[in-house]
Amino acid sequence: MMKVLVDIGHPAHVHFFKNVIWELEKKGHEVKITAREKEISLDLLTAYGFQYTNLGKNRTGLINKAIGMLKMDYNMYRIAKQFRPDILTGLGSMYAAQVGKLINKPSILFTDTEHAKLVHWLTNPFATVICTPTCFKKDFGQKQIRYNGYHELAYLHPDYFRPNAKVLDELGLARGERFIILRFVSWKASHDIGRKGFDMATIKDYVKKLESYGRVFITSEATLTQDLEKYRIMINSEKIHDLLYYATMYIGEGATMASEAAILGTPSLYVNPLPLGYISEESERYGLVHIFPNPKEGQINALQKALELLEDKNLKNEWKEKRKKLIEEKIDVTHFIVELIDRYPKSTQEYLNTENGHIP
Repeated sequence: MMKVLVDIGHPAHVHFFKNVIWELEKKGHEVKITAREKEISLDLLTAYGFQYTNLGKNRTGLINKAIGMLKMDYNMYRIAKQFRPDILTGLGSMYAAQVGKLINKPSILFTDTEHAKLVHWLTNPFATVICTPTCFKKDFGQKQIRYNGYHELAYLHPDYFRPNAKVLDELGLARGERFIILRFVSWKASHDIGRKGFDMATIKDYVKKLESYGRVFITSEATLTQDLEKYRIMINSEKIHDLLYYATMYIGEGATMASEAAILGTPSLYVNPLPLGYISEESERYGLVHIFPNPKEGQINALQKALELLEDKNLKNEWKEKRKKLIEEKIDVTHFIVELIDRYPKSTQEYLNTENGHIP
């Protein structure tokens, strides 16, 4: 049996690894979780009953991030020296890759974000294996494994996810009642520097026009004005995917949630200038996401498209049919990750010789 160190740097990473951790533990492996204070990451870990070691807060700004990286590396190094992992893993975790190199242990990293250039530069040279979806548009050379799936399938595949309609009761929603979820990001990630998203006036315009078609809920990393705060989603963070499953539509800047909506069969409108291979595939191959890349023009066009789609009373059923094709064609990502770690290093040797991450 092995010791596996899993590094968590974002709420989405908790979802990505939760089933993997549980499956590894069922197989008798010992898992150590390190985490950083980023939005609700620590709350999610606690909600799922995970024990973890807090490495500290994520910092903003390039200089602060550089200082923070050194501190995080040092903290993780101390933990790794004590835990003595056989494998380190994380989602775009430069810390797992760098510390793995320092202690001469393999690191298996996952990424789906092509434009995270700084993270790639600080991670890839130190990583042992880098796993990406087949639709990922960058080539990382001989250490890259491409698998036929998306990050979000690690926790939203129907083999693992069962929506709980009780979340509707918490928000006073009737079964079948139409509602729209809006998502706004902070634009403070390293790959977001110099970019900005929706202003408050535009958000208010969205809310006013969308309310004609159903209730509106907002999830936002950025601060909202007082009059918009009443729209903020007030449920436990681990229930957001239940809500997203029953939503009539998702509109937002967040790529992860745009993909989550698509995989759950909820019409998804992605309003963001940053291109991503998985969002493009979900749009072009499956018709589950509408993409609006131009900031101001995109915001206007996205609202027009949303209002047009919301006129269709059969909208959700159409998206559920599109979702079926995606689920049929993609792999069980959790199973892929567990097998990759459980059978290392033989697994990586076999996977590197395949096209899409399947062992024949």
